[in-house]
Amino acid sequence: MKKKLTFAAALLAASVLGGVANAKTLVYCAEASPEGFDPAPYTAGQTFDASSRTVFNRLVEFDHGKTSVSPGLADSWTISDDGKEYTFKLRKGVKFAPTDYFTPTRDLNADDVVFSFERQVDKNGPWFQYIPGIAYQYYNDQFGDNITKVEKVDDLTVKFTLKEPAITFIPTLGMDFASIVSKEYADKLQADKTPELFNQKPVGTGPFIFVDYQTDAAIRYKANPDYWGGKQKIDDLVFAITTDPAVRAQKLKAGECNIMSYPAPADIAGLQADANLTVAEQEGLNVGALMYNTQQKPFDDVRVRKALNMAINKKAIIDAVFQGAGQVAINPIPPTMWSYNKDVKDDPYDPDAAKKMLEEAGVKDLKMNVWAMPVSRPYMPNARRTAELIQADFAKVGVTVNIVSYDWGEYLKRASAVDHDGAVIVGWTGDNGDPDNFLGVLLSCASVGSNNRAEWCNKDFDALINKAKTVSDQAERTKLYEQAQVIFKEQAPWATLAHSKVFMPMQKTVSGFAMDPLGIHRFDGVDIAE
Repeated sequence: MKKKLTFAAALLAASVLGGVANAKTLVYCAEASPEGFDPAPYTAGQTFDASSRTVFNRLVEFDHGKTSVSPGLADSWTISDDGKEYTFKLRKGVKFAPTDYFTPTRDLNADDVVFSFERQVDKNGPWFQYIPGIAYQYYNDQFGDNITKVEKVDDLTVKFTLKEPAITFIPTLGMDFASIVSKEYADKLQADKTPELFNQKPVGTGPFIFVDYQTDAAIRYKANPDYWGGKQKIDDLVFAITTDPAVRAQKLKAGECNIMSYPAPADIAGLQADANLTVAEQEGLNVGALMYNTQQKPFDDVRVRKALNMAINKKAIIDAVFQGAGQVAINPIPPTMWSYNKDVKDDPYDPDAAKKMLEEAGVKDLKMNVWAMPVSRPYMPNARRTAELIQADFAKVGVTVNIVSYDWGEYLKRASAVDHDGAVIVGWTGDNGDPDNFLGVLLSCASVGSNNRAEWCNKDFDALINKAKTVSDQAERTKLYEQAQVIFKEQAPWATLAHSKVFMPMQKTVSGFAMDPLGIHRFDGVDIAE
């Protein structure tokens, strides 16, 4: 590690975190502020990095750098013959970490697990709306009403009962919204009439303990000395929130951070050339898209959506925005995912045909909003530039585009509303390696008003993906998902734009960091050389 960084890190640990001068501090230049520190109500990756992957654990955990799962807070489980009952045995002696604001009096038990799930579905419970306006989108999208009961069998045993078998149930439990929280802490906050602190000062079982958050600037953590997986090699972890990717790159080169997220494509070559850095890369399990509000005229007409798709020069977007680090997207799932339908053909780039189709649909002088994200994401490094290119393309077919944006948290909230206007640039990185995590979460009828930002509900598509969730044979599931992709392309609720390659630059002194196909940034197991 550079002397400059060592000195700065030691100073930070001593003055802010109360650590000793030789404490190992890892600084991560993060791309955005978290929406909160309770993982359940949110869907954004930067929120999960700052909460569920640092402070919390789940019953099962994804293996580092893979989509496979291993035991987490549950060290074993059994499944009934009919696939409707899952019984989990919890690890003994798992401790919730003590903090300056709460001291646990007991270990993790079944009450915490039951509470963690019931609070997301019990509309009459005090925690369902402990923050006005929150919604448990992931729970609704992934489970709906399929979980009929979560019950405590004994202190270390929990049983889930499902209405229908769900082949995706176990990997879904590894997702961030399924993090296990402390019922004891929740009870205390409820008694103190300060439930909002549940989202501001988290208490978990994870590898790190939350210390402090300076809004939009820095989040500080310290290693959990009693972590059931063993104390981490780094003593202190700092998220330095830096929204500009160019500034993140500058900080990394200057030794002001050890790892950075999502470099701008224009900066990658320079980062790769720096002798002090390593730039890891992999094909992303992601998709970026322009999602039309299909419940709003004229986007409720498939001819209009098809015409607009044909007006977009996707190759120009790949060249200008991704600069060789992406490929044109055809389907709503990436080509690296099983069940990808290679036979689906993309809408051709044909402005003349697009203009003619708009005329046939009776659309003239269309004015529309295109939303551009204010932050870089793995599937979309520069949404504003993408929106400008789409604006120019649409102008060629007589469509006038107004580009709008909001703060990232507000952007996601507004884009989920059924009545949002125009079309939204947004995307997805897979959460569990299963096609349902794209097709179900982003396009099902059940997810309208949440993650289905096209507000699209097609009964035939829905029947296929719902059936696929109940089938155990992967070959049969593949056929169903392939058919669903055909319907998606015919109905065009999105203009599929890109699948990106993901890069992760870091100091060469960093070891143990694994790039993750699920877009997870995990710092357990990471070390830095002195």
